[in-house]
Amino acid sequence: MAALSTDPLVPVTLVVGPETLLAERAVAAVVRAARAADAESDVSQVAGSELNAGVLAEHVSPSLFATRRVLVVNDVQDVAESVGEALVGYVGTPVEDIHVVLVHPGGVKGKKLLTALRRAGVHEVAAERLTRPDDQVSFVRAEVRHAGGRIDERAARQLVEAVGGDLRGLASAAGQLAADAPDGVVSGQVVAMYFEGRAEVKGWVVADRAVEGKTGEAVEQLRWALETGTDPVLITGALATSLRSLARLAGAPRGLRDADVARDLGIPPWKVRILRSQLRGWTPAGLASAIRAVADADLAVKGAGNDPTLALTTALVQIGSARAA
Repeated sequence: MAALSTDPLVPVTLVVGPETLLAERAVAAVVRAARAADAESDVSQVAGSELNAGVLAEHVSPSLFATRRVLVVNDVQDVAESVGEALVGYVGTPVEDIHVVLVHPGGVKGKKLLTALRRAGVHEVAAERLTRPDDQVSFVRAEVRHAGGRIDERAARQLVEAVGGDLRGLASAAGQLAADAPDGVVSGQVVAMYFEGRAEVKGWVVADRAVEGKTGEAVEQLRWALETGTDPVLITGALATSLRSLARLAGAPRGLRDADVARDLGIPPWKVRILRSQLRGWTPAGLASAIRAVADADLAVKGAGNDPTLALTTALVQIGSARAA
């Protein structure tokens, strides 16, 4: 069974998973801790296919000079069977101040070795891809905190929607925003400003403010979106989608879990929590009125009217009135 530890300076660390950013960070954590303990620590890296008994013995044998060492074995699934057996044996009889990091990308190759290492009690670090939006949002919030900033859940979700699920892209964006945002507070507006090329984001910002009854903010975001080149059709599309989702949620049976509602509506569970919050203050009649207002605006921006800005602004005011009715 894999051992649990928060100390990176364990004898053997097994890093498993296809997410290279997380794998690289796990390796870096061991190296950083080793050099913090001993600035003269020796760090070596070797590919699994190139690791043989002689090379392994050279790196994990006691040293007369008592120098702390780190050996990183990349693609450990490629080691020869005899070398794998030696690595498993080393887990049970480690040498003081020598730290071995075994990196495996996941998958079936080398599965027998992984099982043996786990049974030997190796310390394991997961480097799995974060495919769930909730996990990506948590990653963004942690990245911003690590960079000394603050970001709420809504803004973090907005960033994920703008950048996508690539962790390197999210990490880079989170670090940049935390460094540049006023007082380190990464708001939804800051996210939108930095990712103005992601026109869809601006449409959703307008829609969120509108259905929440924040008409003034919605109009402000609308003007900024249009000034920076957002197609008006994207805004009417976001408004229509948000209102239809609220109407469907309002008609859902009471007492359903978020996961059940999400499945019925075809949306992720985290979106259900936001929709429940946005639904407060709406009546069925108000939603119907707002949906008609957006339909009129959509017709106008697609050619039936001469002023899309006026049509959209009017729709936002009508949405606000419908919510308050």
